[in-house]
Amino acid sequence: MLKCKEACVLLSQSQDRTLTPRERLSVWVHLAICPHCRRYRKQLKFIRKNIKNWQERE
Repeated sequence: MLKCKEACVLLSQSQDRTLTPRERLSVWVHLAICPHCRRYRKQLKFIRKNIKNWQERE
């Protein structure tokens, strides 16, 4: 099972590349039990969405 640090690295990388099936499964299992990493994923999505909106306005 992934540690939080490893899960956060993969969550960050998933913003820029497609994770392998094994990586996706590992992250999914970790997120199922870790509320802190679920919050981190939510924050990443929020940041990405707002940067995209900002870039579209510029």
